[in-house]
Amino acid sequence: QVQLVESGGGLVQAGGSLRLSCAASGRTIIGTGMGWFRQAPGKEREFVAAITWSAGSTYYGDSMKGRFTISRDNAKNTVYLQMNSLKPEDTAVYYCARWSRPYGAPMPYAYDYWGQGTQVTVSS
Repeated sequence: QVQLVESGGGLVQAGGSLRLSCAASGRTIIGTGMGWFRQAPGKEREFVAAITWSAGSTYYGDSMKGRFTISRDNAKNTVYLQMNSLKPEDTAVYYCARWSRPYGAPMPYAYDYWGQGTQVTVSS
């Protein structure tokens, strides 16, 4: 089992920044990629970003490119999502997940363990 706990969400004004963290415990995330997704009320889960184990490769959803940055600290078993220039449409619950397959970064089915989510609300 892998437990993933997100933190860092909150309320921020448009144009502001937040940094989300995802701490893993139990079986580690050594050797695996990690990803972030988000889900707004009434909408499907949306891919935000993913990062490989070595952090040699990162992937982003189209609307996040240039504003969000995913990173990881393998010594701390933690993955981060730095979000800048936030917009009201970024409002959602943000989830981190373990990327368990060597493909399909934007696809939820490629992830096997999920956190409980952290709420991000961006006011206009």
